[in-house]
Amino acid sequence: MDWQRLLDDSRPAKPERVGARLGRSEFQKDHDRLIFSEPFRMLGRKTQVHPLPRNDKVHNRLTHSLEVSCVGRSLGELVGRELEARGELPPRVQTADIGAIVQAACLAHDIGNPPFGHAGEYAIRDWYSRQPASFFDGFSAHCVQDLCTFEGNAQGFRMLTSLHDIVGIRLTSATLATFVKYPWCSTAPAAAARHGKYSCYESEFRLMRDIFDAMGIPEVASGVYARHPLAYLVEAADDICYAIVDIEDGMEMEILRPAEVIAVFTDLLDDDLRAEFHAGRTGHGERQRIRWLRGKAIDGLVAECTAIFFAQYDAILAGEFAGTLVEAGPARLRDGIAQAKQLARDEIFRHSRKTEVEIGAYSAVATLLATCSEAAREQVASSSPASLSYRSNRILQLMEDQAPSHGFGIEEHYRRINDFVSALTDNQVTRLAQFARGNPIDG
Repeated sequence: MDWQRLLDDSRPAKPERVGARLGRSEFQKDHDRLIFSEPFRMLGRKTQVHPLPRNDKVHNRLTHSLEVSCVGRSLGELVGRELEARGELPPRVQTADIGAIVQAACLAHDIGNPPFGHAGEYAIRDWYSRQPASFFDGFSAHCVQDLCTFEGNAQGFRMLTSLHDIVGIRLTSATLATFVKYPWCSTAPAAAARHGKYSCYESEFRLMRDIFDAMGIPEVASGVYARHPLAYLVEAADDICYAIVDIEDGMEMEILRPAEVIAVFTDLLDDDLRAEFHAGRTGHGERQRIRWLRGKAIDGLVAECTAIFFAQYDAILAGEFAGTLVEAGPARLRDGIAQAKQLARDEIFRHSRKTEVEIGAYSAVATLLATCSEAAREQVASSSPASLSYRSNRILQLMEDQAPSHGFGIEEHYRRINDFVSALTDNQVTRLAQFARGNPIDG
């Protein structure tokens, strides 16, 4: 792979370049398009880890995405500086552009996640998996696999390229490819090897393939592509923030004690910073000291992940690097991140209130899918829009831009149902499910 092609600033839906305006590069425009988009704005009411939290200090998908984008920008700019020093940046590209690409991809990295986080993903998958075989009459095997293994990463790629404003948010090819963490479909063997992870539904595979082929990203197996090199930086930024943010939120929710958080964060520091912390030169009060630890931990992890990127540089550009930057790092980095994630799994993810709300979320998502499914089946079987029942007509109206048109096939109806449900916020799903059950709530 070479950077001249990898840093393509054309837009798949609008290939011609119109040049920079208002002092912005095409990659900076990607950032701005995402910030001003409705799907990004709605992340503010979507679960990061804790659904419907009572504590306003706890992260949601929006604040998490913003923080990941800041870390990603730092990683991108550090990599950009080194590429410039090596003489590998194309003349039209500046070091800040590398930061802007990674920043935009980080902003978008959770944009396809459904309400209630991973619980929402499992709820959608489970609802389809519980349907009888006859439910899928007329569906292709690819579509059945996509529905039964609903994946927020693939939904995000669909949203960015196909849904918003008809042709997506129209990001550059470089940013779209950097966004794609798992460049294959649900039916690829690689999906099974990565615990069901994939970044593209069959309906968008041709577009993904065209983008990757045009950028010279190799197809390493049938239907399986290597990653864009900058995708490793997006993954690293997410890993860094996940490990630290989950632990901080655990303290805010009073699930973890400050001493537990301090122990995890200090393990992420080098010896000099750890000594400075224990010497008491980092401020007064637990919260102030924890904020210092968080900042220093992130700075150190960014520097280490940048070094790992260039240590693995040849393998990354050859499309041969397996794993993550964190996994390829020194033991202190690997063990520190692993310890943070394990503490989150043991203490935070199993917390009783989180579990209680997720059970209710499961039911709400299933109710909404069933309600939309009834309307979709009726429309597919109807001779004209005028023959639809009043209820089904109203349900389809409720779906607004995601509503399937009369004449669409059965597969597209269900893809549109997933588009609608996955785009909703936690509050919207809860409220609409109440209405669907005949129990409307005020407000």
